[in-house]
Amino acid sequence: MLQFNDTDKDDQFAELRKKEEEDFLQIMSNKYGIPYIDLNAMPIDVAALGLVKESDARAALIGAFDLAGKKVKLAVFSPIQEDTKKIIEEITERGYVPELYLASHASLEKVWARYEEISGATKSEAGVLDIGSESMDNLVGRFKILADVEKELESTVTAKDARYISKIFTVVLAGAIGIRASDIHIEPAEDIVHIRYRIDGVLHAVGTLPQNIYRMFSSRLKLLAGMKLNVGSESQDGRFSIKIADMEIEIRVSVIPGAYGEGVVMRILNPQSLNVTLEDLGMSPRLLAIMEREITKPHGMILNTGPTGSGKTTTLYSFLKKIYSSEIKMMTIEDPIEYHLKGVSQTQVETDKGYTFLEGLRAALRQDPDVIMVGEIRDSETAKIAINAALTGHMVFSTLHTNTAAGAIPRLIDIGVTPKIIGSALTVALAQRLARKLCVCKKEDAPSPREKKIIDEVAALIKEKVGTAVQTEKVWRAAHCDVCNKTGYKGRVGIFEAILMDADIEALLNGIPSEREIRQVAKKQGILNMREDGIEKILAGATSFDEVERVVDLEKE
Repeated sequence: MLQFNDTDKDDQFAELRKKEEEDFLQIMSNKYGIPYIDLNAMPIDVAALGLVKESDARAALIGAFDLAGKKVKLAVFSPIQEDTKKIIEEITERGYVPELYLASHASLEKVWARYEEISGATKSEAGVLDIGSESMDNLVGRFKILADVEKELESTVTAKDARYISKIFTVVLAGAIGIRASDIHIEPAEDIVHIRYRIDGVLHAVGTLPQNIYRMFSSRLKLLAGMKLNVGSESQDGRFSIKIADMEIEIRVSVIPGAYGEGVVMRILNPQSLNVTLEDLGMSPRLLAIMEREITKPHGMILNTGPTGSGKTTTLYSFLKKIYSSEIKMMTIEDPIEYHLKGVSQTQVETDKGYTFLEGLRAALRQDPDVIMVGEIRDSETAKIAINAALTGHMVFSTLHTNTAAGAIPRLIDIGVTPKIIGSALTVALAQRLARKLCVCKKEDAPSPREKKIIDEVAALIKEKVGTAVQTEKVWRAAHCDVCNKTGYKGRVGIFEAILMDADIEALLNGIPSEREIRQVAKKQGILNMREDGIEKILAGATSFDEVERVVDLEKE
């Protein structure tokens, strides 16, 4: 006589229940006039999955498994269940044509498992995506240099195990976080997909993906970022967060259609990047002392100018952290909120809903703040209200898109601000660029004849302004080592200039001054301009001549 243990009995009962359910659904298929389907041997279309959230699909016992144009095939356990009917109605209202099939729990489980297979993620608190945190932790710790990521990515792509798409995605993200990249660029070409990291402002090739697996990779990314999986001809924006240990890293995703597939840029907002103090920015001791004095004033306006990616927001954040106190109220209006600051009330612009910088600033002023940071002044109304706030007892920090500190004043006038009011509200106009810092493997060298000519000219101007001479006989060049990924550079340093609103500058405002006139009068303030600050950093060995010249015009002004 055969003997069965409890486990064998449980397995037998489970199989029996499954068979009974399949038989029952085939009977109900005739009753409802809906075909029965067994999905266990069928592929699941990832584009269809994106039409229904996983949580909704599980609650309604429904699974979208195929999508062709606007026709979507839906597996349902019961077409008369209220939750199921609601999902079907919502899909229909969005312009899709549902085609229903009766399916068992086992078939639906296969569809639902596909969510996890593609996303490799589970929802955790506050909408954060916890992407295989244990493996991410381990990988991030392993990636020290670019070569580590290149090697791991190549081996993962060629391995092609059961979940290699998920593993490729994890390697790409963990590698970028591990070596402190700011962005991930994924660029499809005719036969292959290129992956590059932006490190210290410069792009570096990491590896490639075959075109045939890029669709799965792209689908997983879209699912994570909350994008439409079935849209490939429009640009889309999305976001998700990764939890690594106790740290939450936000990823901003931009997808744009191209000739050979959708190009992707992922912006990595790592909270560790915010651990930059005012002293770490690279300001000269003279300018640092001025800024420490100006940001602690009870009211006024400080404008930071420069192109996109020049570190303006990081500098404003460092101001906020420097003056933070439980005795004052700080508010920010940003687009988007890049990092969350403890003790600061932050609000994000949502232009499509009518919540602009202007509306945000008006609302912020009703909250009785002491310090306000406006992410960017883009129009006349925002500029006028920000200046009015500075005149009525608030300290206002903001950014403006001009190339120089002197250009901030003509720009404000150009967008409609009354010149005389600028003199009363604006306290400092700052401008900055970011240059890569030389790695410890740097090599000392003598300047070339062209470099020596520029260095001697600017060194004389520096001595005239600050009263002390700088050495002019040696510079340093980029070398190569593993620490800097053989680039010669590690990290970045700010190059700054500033103009204070003093009596001489204010006197110019009556005549609507040009940028050149403001620069000329500001020379008396003894603050280095970006050309002089850049040369001073070159001669101190912080960066190289080539690197400064990449971001600042070093030829004669």
